[in-house]
Amino acid sequence: MSKNNHVGLWNACLDIIRDNVPEQTYKTWFCPIVPLKFEDDTLVLQVPSQFFYEFLEEKFLDLLRQTIHKVFGERTKLMYSVMVVKNPPTAVPLPTHSGSSTPVSAVRKTTTKDIPQTPQITELDPHLNRDYNFETFIEGESNKLSRSVAEAVALNPAKTIFNPLFFYGASGVGKTHLANAIGTKIKELYPEKRVLYVSAHLFQVQYTDSVRNNTTNDFINFYQTIDVLIIDDIQEFAGVTKTQNTFFHIFNHLHQNGKQLILTSDRAPVLLQGMEERLVTRFKWGMVAELEKPTVELRKDILRNKIRRDGLQFPPEVINYIAENVSDSVRDLEGIIISIMAHSTVYNKDVDLELAQRIVRKVTQNESKAITIDNIINTVCKHFGLDTSAIHTKSRKREVVQARQIAMYLAKNYTDFSTAKIGSLIGNKDHATVLHACKTISELKEVSKSFQAELEEIQTALKQQ
Repeated sequence: MSKNNHVGLWNACLDIIRDNVPEQTYKTWFCPIVPLKFEDDTLVLQVPSQFFYEFLEEKFLDLLRQTIHKVFGERTKLMYSVMVVKNPPTAVPLPTHSGSSTPVSAVRKTTTKDIPQTPQITELDPHLNRDYNFETFIEGESNKLSRSVAEAVALNPAKTIFNPLFFYGASGVGKTHLANAIGTKIKELYPEKRVLYVSAHLFQVQYTDSVRNNTTNDFINFYQTIDVLIIDDIQEFAGVTKTQNTFFHIFNHLHQNGKQLILTSDRAPVLLQGMEERLVTRFKWGMVAELEKPTVELRKDILRNKIRRDGLQFPPEVINYIAENVSDSVRDLEGIIISIMAHSTVYNKDVDLELAQRIVRKVTQNESKAITIDNIINTVCKHFGLDTSAIHTKSRKREVVQARQIAMYLAKNYTDFSTAKIGSLIGNKDHATVLHACKTISELKEVSKSFQAELEEIQTALKQQ
């Protein structure tokens, strides 16, 4: 094979690399690379971002060099072209992590077509909860790393390799608090920066309204003016293709223009079923940090802090009991304190261990049972007046098909089962059918208010079981 055919030679490199790394690693870190040219024994590879380049140099430099020397020749030097936006375009020499002097050129030109010119809005409400700041965020072993990374981003937004910053964890472990804390600190340090916190649900609503009102370009242009974009509960984008496509373009624009993205989710990027792979890949470009459920010691610290802030006094044995028996989330801990104080005030009773035990038992007993597939099937079929067996048949009647699709959609949202498992339990279908069902229901929900109302009615009935 001629050395002039650099694309073919690079493909030969990819074949070798693919045999030496896990498939997901290959797709994430090597598939996006574009071989630009091979001249004067120098191979120029285009990578999507500076962080991408830094990660390659840190993790895969030896593999890259050995493979390139084997395919292109021992004298081959490696250079990177990083897709950054500069005006005018400049070459930026960046040292490699190995201490060599491999230059990296930033060659992407900026044109009016690349970046739409939008009027700057002088004032923007960031929609941050100022009570969620670093001072009120209690640190422990389960969240120490996440907090450290969050503070680094707050001090230097978009200047660290933690972009995007992706927090994930169960409900109530502090994701929203930490995301808001970053935004609040950035506004304190850099008041001129346009910071915006928005839930994934509100983003979807705004996008749907823009489509209905034919103002989608204005919607996109507005989000492209943001310096620090915080999207909470990003998992709600799953299965909503049009919203994902729009967010993909916004994400690319912000990231390429040196803006900070902060995302939260109830699960890791790899577990975001129904999310486009190109988005999942981008979620992993920066830092993915898990916030675990708080340990007993952290729960005690959170309780003491809450009690102190509210000017209350709880005996140590009460604090210990609550911390040891309420473990799901920080919000649960705070709710228990409020309940205890309410009972203490109304019934003029001292806060003691007996009262705490009674309140905790009552709260845990009243917690809703986990929603099962059977619960979902029964609720959906009852709503449509169908026998539960109908959903497992091959019937193509409209009401049966819709009931089956809704059941799959709810199962995906309310259980931890995989799409393959959901399909096997609902109609004996494959995972592709489940993904299609989730996409269909999500799109119907976006365009039909009557259908959305019907779906909410079913969900309400499901939660009341």
